[in-house]
Amino acid sequence: HVQLVESGGGSVQAGGPLRLSCEVSGNTYNKYCAAWFRQAPGKEREGVAGIYTGGVNKDYAASVRGRFTLSQDNDKKTVFLDMLILKTEDTGMYYCAVRNGNCVTRNSAPIAAFFDNWGQGTQVTVS
Repeated sequence: HVQLVESGGGSVQAGGPLRLSCEVSGNTYNKYCAAWFRQAPGKEREGVAGIYTGGVNKDYAASVRGRFTLSQDNDKKTVFLDMLILKTEDTGMYYCAVRNGNCVTRNSAPIAAFFDNWGQGTQVTVS
């Protein structure tokens, strides 16, 4: 069983940065994809970015490419999402998820249906 704990959410003004963290623990896979998703009120959950821990591949949805950056700390099994330039449309609940193996994406955005381990989410509000 894999446990995921997100942190770092909060309220920020448009144009400002925010860093989200996802700590992965428990019966983790050797190499896996860790991804971030978000869901705004009244909208479907959408893939934001994904990183494969076994290599250098990183995927970003078009809506965040150039503004968000993924990184990982393998020793602590933590994945970071640096949201460098936030827009009001980035507001939503952000979820961390992992799956065994490579990331599965459509148009470079991770696909939620392929992930079976999820965190509880952390709220990001941009005004």
